[in-house]
Amino acid sequence: MPTLKEVELYLTGIWLLLKQDPGGFKYLDFTDRGAMRSFFAIVFALPAIGISWYWLMLGHLALLPDGASVGIDFFLRVAMIEAMNWILPLVLAGILAWTLGIGERFSAIVATTNWVTVPFTYLYAVLILLLMLLPAIAGLVAMIWLILMLAMVFVYMRVMQMLCGGQLLTAATMTTVLLIPSILVTELLERFLGITVG
Repeated sequence: MPTLKEVELYLTGIWLLLKQDPGGFKYLDFTDRGAMRSFFAIVFALPAIGISWYWLMLGHLALLPDGASVGIDFFLRVAMIEAMNWILPLVLAGILAWTLGIGERFSAIVATTNWVTVPFTYLYAVLILLLMLLPAIAGLVAMIWLILMLAMVFVYMRVMQMLCGGQLLTAATMTTVLLIPSILVTELLERFLGITVG
């Protein structure tokens, strides 16, 4: 598993790529091994993921009769959705990369996508905590949520542009494939698996 120092280096590399600085490449491991190790990003994101799962549980319980509870099956279903959110976009990105003739960059796309996800997972967790602690500012949180989503699109776009050799259209297509399917799949799976939130 990567050390905290390594994660710091990876995030530094992503920050430099965001600023369109090629120096960011030297901070990231774009080998096949680096791509596989980047899935440890899930471990580093677990505290934030736990907050979002707790929020889903509260929303689900709010729609159940008083005194109802959730069992391990609820969390298994949420874990399935979480796994799909990490894996499906990367599978689609791989298919797109090979279709566009940039398959050799797939490891780089996997590594950067996984590590970019970590800070955004924590930022969304902060918003969830604000919603839970200060429900009266839900409107403000919703606005910040939208801004954060737009920021995520911007970050993905800039980083993918660097990975795709400056090709704007390719970067835009890759960004769309990495972000949109997870939003759609989450909604579909929540309905299919019976996870309703208030």
